[in-house]
Amino acid sequence: MSLDIVVKKGLDLRLVGKPSREIEESKFSKDFSIYPADFHGVYPKLLVKENELVKAGDPLFFDKNSERVKFVSPVSGKIKEIVRGERRKVLEIKIEADKNVSYRKIKKLNSEEPEKIIEFLLEYGLWTFVKQRPYDVIADPISKPKEIFISGFDSSPLSADYDFITKDDKESISKAISILSKLTSGSINISLRKESDSFLRELNDVIIHNVSGPHPSGNLSTIINRVSPINKGDVIWTLNLPDLVLIGKAFLELKFSAERIIALVGSSVSDPKYVKTLIGSDVSGLLNLKEKNSRIISGNVLTGTKLDSNAHLRYYNNEITAIPEGNDYDLFGWAKPMFDKFSVSRALTFSWLFPEKKYDLNTNTNGEHRAFVVTGSFEEVFPLDIYPMQILKACMYKDLDEMEALGMYEVSPEDFALTEFICVSKQPHQNIIREGLDLMKKEIG
Repeated sequence: MSLDIVVKKGLDLRLVGKPSREIEESKFSKDFSIYPADFHGVYPKLLVKENELVKAGDPLFFDKNSERVKFVSPVSGKIKEIVRGERRKVLEIKIEADKNVSYRKIKKLNSEEPEKIIEFLLEYGLWTFVKQRPYDVIADPISKPKEIFISGFDSSPLSADYDFITKDDKESISKAISILSKLTSGSINISLRKESDSFLRELNDVIIHNVSGPHPSGNLSTIINRVSPINKGDVIWTLNLPDLVLIGKAFLELKFSAERIIALVGSSVSDPKYVKTLIGSDVSGLLNLKEKNSRIISGNVLTGTKLDSNAHLRYYNNEITAIPEGNDYDLFGWAKPMFDKFSVSRALTFSWLFPEKKYDLNTNTNGEHRAFVVTGSFEEVFPLDIYPMQILKACMYKDLDEMEALGMYEVSPEDFALTEFICVSKQPHQNIIREGLDLMKKEIG
């Protein structure tokens, strides 16, 4: 079964630095890092100490709020250092990896009862890939989802091509979908580009949504809003296609394989390409940068995490992006015509004349933080049936009733990446939405 969804509102940000269509084996990284901050809302309780030996798949910590949710090591080796911040908050777990990875053995699942499947996913660190709406956090294992949505493509700038990086993992993905289908009485929904010839179309008992249109057509909120809007009390589970590979391999190979194929992209990368590596690996050696003064980002330019020079792949990301730092300023830049900058406004810019042109943009915000200016531009790039400006303001003055009424249950911070990008007031939209979701989770649950 398939349905067509046409997204008319949005914005495709065309950037220089698209990867070539070949996959390279990366050199094995000796240093790995896991960051608890990647798991929003999780309060880690450590299960390991410094200098302790671990295998790939051994638990490193669990969530204090849900002790069954475990987070595991991507490699075998020695716990090199546990970095702590204020009030002994765990910031980073550094692992010195063995040359040859040894794995914790996974016991075969003998029953496909939902409770047994959930216990399997929790015990072996696979539950971390299952997120839920509302709140866009790791799913509560005791919740009952009305449906499961799987993102089959990413529409963000310079994103990894899911069809390409998962083309050899048909068996793993099919197994994962088969298992997940036992966990809901509703349907399994998969979003694909309309022109995609993915093998997922061959699967039975799933609903394929053929999506066309600009970014954020790949965001699951866009699909959920059209197909199955979330009301108070509803729960929907969400996953990304590359994460299904890791889940399926655990069932088939009986080990936790943290292998990812990631895209090295951006105008600062001299040879954009795909490489095969592991979650948490040191990727600084993989980046051959044209320009030293560059910002390295784990993820895409709109929602990714800024990395320091000792860059490690973050847990959920499928690309590393490098673009020039925007710490140089043009004299009278705001008062002269701009031919090489992108803008949705036609004031002194000419990007609207060349819709197919690719841009070499930097991190300069081209303006300062100021109070919200009402321009009506947010609605042009926001495809959900929700008022973006109003919901942002409701989050800022913490009106829970208004947040509920405006559709807060349906959104995630990434849905506001484009409105943040075009915001003339330079407001941190994604942070505002995240704080609003956290407040709702705390007060409403």
